[in-house]
Amino acid sequence: MSDVKAIHPVVIRGTGSYVPEEVIDNAFFEKYLDTSDDWIKQRTGIDTRHRSAAHESTATLATEAGRRAIKDAGLESADIDLVIVCTATPDYSIPMTAGLVQHALGIQNAPSFDISATCSGLLYGITVASSMMDRGAYKNALIIGSDTLTRFTDYNDRTTCILFGDGAGAVVLSQTTDPDRGIIYQKLGADGQHLKSFWVPAGGSREPASAGTVNERLHFMRMRGQELFKLAVTRMHKMVDEALRTTGVTSDELKLVIPHQSNKRIIESVRSRLKLPEDKVAVNIDKYGNTSSASIGLALDLARREGRISEGDLVLLVAFGAGVSWATIMLRL
Repeated sequence: MSDVKAIHPVVIRGTGSYVPEEVIDNAFFEKYLDTSDDWIKQRTGIDTRHRSAAHESTATLATEAGRRAIKDAGLESADIDLVIVCTATPDYSIPMTAGLVQHALGIQNAPSFDISATCSGLLYGITVASSMMDRGAYKNALIIGSDTLTRFTDYNDRTTCILFGDGAGAVVLSQTTDPDRGIIYQKLGADGQHLKSFWVPAGGSREPASAGTVNERLHFMRMRGQELFKLAVTRMHKMVDEALRTTGVTSDELKLVIPHQSNKRIIESVRSRLKLPEDKVAVNIDKYGNTSSASIGLALDLARREGRISEGDLVLLVAFGAGVSWATIMLRL
């Protein structure tokens, strides 16, 4: 077995997740779109997804997931000294969503900020937090991936509306003195030339909201599906190969691979690349759809609660998202 050591002495001490109560199944779309349950399942692997209620937002979802993660870690809000919220759908342009979450959780004076890296967000957040914790200034960091993509979904666009759900997944990172545990590999990347493969055209400083942007439905997500699919498959394969080659870890040594949940076919391509059995790859897209920054956190929390992973296991996290951005983390729990 590979004797690779941690590059960041931090461990996942707790996890938590939250999804809204409302469930939208594929029959919902069959009622008014030229689509079917079979077509959606074949193309995406999705059966259901969750949609936020009127009183919910990215911050409220993040707050509940964060509260559960802190409890799972056996800590109190006062023990958290760093808060990062990873989201592509903030509550406001100003201020940061992390400030809303910090206040709602009763966390005092801890630095709090947002990261926008879409589906790669949680892994970006973990990478930033682990680097900040290396210097010893922060002992317990709360990192939350939370998105309310349904608020930016055009329900008249058959190619995108079937894909997205809302949710939040959180982790508490804590310092460790155990040299055999921690993050053993991490790699981030991005390529802005593909930014319009998945984007919301209006609502920012380049195209502020106006009657025209609303009438043209420019505040909804737009996606070039085939282009993004090819980019995702190619990049995910490269990310996995590089992580294994750099660490010397074999796919057999991995207890679980947790990929971003964008499309069942992409996940299957990663599993095939690694020649892994189905039980070694986490899949939750069937229940939640694509929840962007939340998806890996949701899957990680579920895997821990089901006992699929435990202390000492090697876990590979891999994400690819709009921007385009990508991220890989391998850690020993």
